[in-house]
Amino acid sequence: MTAAAPAQQAQEQTMAPLPLPSPARSTLFLTLEGIDGAGKSSHIEALEALFRAQGRAVVRTREPGGTPLAETLRHLVLEQTMDALTESLLIFAARREHIQQVIAPALARGAVVICDRFTDATFAYQGAGRGFDTAVLRQLERWVQARSEADVNGPRAGEAEESALLQPDLTLWFDLAPEAAAARLAGTRVPDRFEAQPVEFFRRVSAGYAARAAQTRRFARIDAGQPRDVVWAQIEATLRARGLIDCAE
Repeated sequence: MTAAAPAQQAQEQTMAPLPLPSPARSTLFLTLEGIDGAGKSSHIEALEALFRAQGRAVVRTREPGGTPLAETLRHLVLEQTMDALTESLLIFAARREHIQQVIAPALARGAVVICDRFTDATFAYQGAGRGFDTAVLRQLERWVQARSEADVNGPRAGEAEESALLQPDLTLWFDLAPEAAAARLAGTRVPDRFEAQPVEFFRRVSAGYAARAAQTRRFARIDAGQPRDVVWAQIEATLRARGLIDCAE
C-alpha cells in the first residue's frame, strides 16, 4: 500500500460539519484504487498535470496519510502487527484527520483532489482481505465521513446512503490479476506488511473491490494488465466520457 505523496500540516480542530464545496466552483474528488502492484500510483502525476493544464487547482494526496498525524498512523498500520479491528480504527482515525485537514478544505476551495486510496480500500483490504465485519466498517464510515452531525447515524428520510457521506465523485479501479501484480512487485522493494501477504489474500481483496464496484456507479474499471500507454488512454477516455476534462485535451 505504498504511494508517494507529501504530508500536509495538521492543526488541532474540534469535531465540526465538513466544509461544503462552493456551488460556483467545479470541484472533483477523484480516487485511485486497486491491489498492490496494479500500477495506479504511476499515473497520479500525469493526472495532476492533466488537470493543471486546464487551469485547475489540484491537491494530490494519499491514504492512509496526507497529514503528519495520519502519516504516523500509516506507519503503524503498515509496519506493526495488530488485529483487524485495531487496524480499521487506526485507518479511520487517519481518514478523519485527513478529511478535516486536507480533503474537505480543498474541495471547499474548489480544488480537484486526487487521492491514492480512500474508504473503498478499507472495505477491500480489511473487509474482504482480512475478513473483518463490514457492518463495523460501515458504521466507522458513517462516523468519519458524515457531512453533518445529523448524518452520523445514517441517511435521513428519502436520502441515499452515499449522499449523506463524503465520497469520491469518481473512483478509478485498476483491476489486475493478483498473480500479475505479485510478479510486478517481486524484487522491486522491501514489502510492507500488506505487500508481503500471499496471493490468496489479494484474490480476496480483488473480489472485495469488485463487490464494492457493483454497488455504485462512481467506479470506473481500468484494465491494468495492459501496457502503460493503453492504461493511460483508458483513464483519459473515462474522464472525457464523464465530462471531467475537455474533449480537446
